[in-house]
Amino acid sequence: MTPIRLQHPHPWLVDTAGARVIQNELRTQVVLADAFGTIHSVAGVDVGFEKNNTITRAAVAVLEFPSLKPITQAIARIPTTFPYVPGLLSFRELPAILAALEQLKDLPDLILCDGQGIAHPRRLGIASHLGVLIDIPTIGVGKTRLIGTYREPGEQKGDWSELKDKEEIIGAVVRTRANVKPLYISSGHRVSLKSAIDFTLACTTRYRLPETTRAAHRLASG
Repeated sequence: MTPIRLQHPHPWLVDTAGARVIQNELRTQVVLADAFGTIHSVAGVDVGFEKNNTITRAAVAVLEFPSLKPITQAIARIPTTFPYVPGLLSFRELPAILAALEQLKDLPDLILCDGQGIAHPRRLGIASHLGVLIDIPTIGVGKTRLIGTYREPGEQKGDWSELKDKEEIIGAVVRTRANVKPLYISSGHRVSLKSAIDFTLACTTRYRLPETTRAAHRLASG
């Protein structure tokens, strides 16, 4: 099997000021319109930490779409090189995620990230950062809100409301299961907000989290 080689067009060993500069540069490359063909495979990526946070363990789980049957998976472990800093999550987690993706025979058609897309102070959360780097459609599926204000959506699955930063719509607060806490969905790259909501709901079955996230979390936490 020929390994995938993903380009890393910027350094990862930077300080927090340098990381913010990179985010502001990459945000100009984010595409917020649908730019994808037929989606045959969807993936979830998630990250855990081992040995007192000194090792980053990233997992990718690829599922068939729309059946959500498992196709393949990969795990990568690398030394942790960036501290935990809110808003700079991608610099801590993406190097390991990229290493896991490079183990796949083929990249998925769409990636749902456990984190934010453009619902981020500099409009470049981990989903947008990953999408721009590898030029694959991505969606941010956050369990918690990073920024923005919203009105509580209805209680039924599929109900949602706009997530706004001042007057800018940066995502959606989506009820993925009746009477449970909503998720915070935002475009990552090459996916519109409407499609991000639709794909997230299509990947969600009996649980609050989409099956992509659940599968990747099991691997990352194992």
